[in-house]
Amino acid sequence: MSKPAARFEPLALAVLTVSDTRTPETDTSGDLLVERLQAAGHHLQARQIVRDDIYQLRRVVSDWIADERIQGILTTGGTGFSGRDSTPEALGVLFDKHIEGFGELFRQVSVADIGSSTIQSRCLAGLANGTVIFCLPGSNNACATGWDRIIVEQLDARHRPCNFVAQVRR
Repeated sequence: MSKPAARFEPLALAVLTVSDTRTPETDTSGDLLVERLQAAGHHLQARQIVRDDIYQLRRVVSDWIADERIQGILTTGGTGFSGRDSTPEALGVLFDKHIEGFGELFRQVSVADIGSSTIQSRCLAGLANGTVIFCLPGSNNACATGWDRIIVEQLDARHRPCNFVAQVRR
C-alpha cells in the first residue's frame, strides 16, 4: 500500500552570510538564497551578515537554533580553505547529527561546473535542536547549485522517498 501524497509545508528559514567584506548592498549570494527560498514557498524568518569569526558565527547560529520560530538555516560563505574560512569549525560542533551526504552530493554535482576544484569545498549540513542547517560556499553559482540541485527537494515534504521536513521542529 502506498503512502498518501504529501502536501507542501512552508518552513521558516534564516539566511546567514559569512563574510568580512559583504554588506547588505553587495550580499548577492544571500539575496539569491532569499529569492530561491521565497520562490519555493518558504518564509524568511531572519537574515544577517556576520564576519568570518568562529565565535560570532556560533553566537548567531546558536540563537537561531534556540529560536522556536526558525526551522532551518542556510549559510553562505566561509567553507573554503583561506585563512579566514571557519564555517565548518564554527558550526559543525553545534550539530546533534551531521548530514554527511550533503557535502558528498554537493561536491559530486559541482564537478560539472568547477571540475576538480570542488575538492576544496568544505560545505556541510546537520540537524541541531530540530533545526536543519545547510552551509554553502559563498559564490552565487555554488548557492544556486546547492539550492537547485539538493536543498529545494530536501525542504519539500512532497519529495520522496525522504526529506528533512519531518525532522524539523513544529
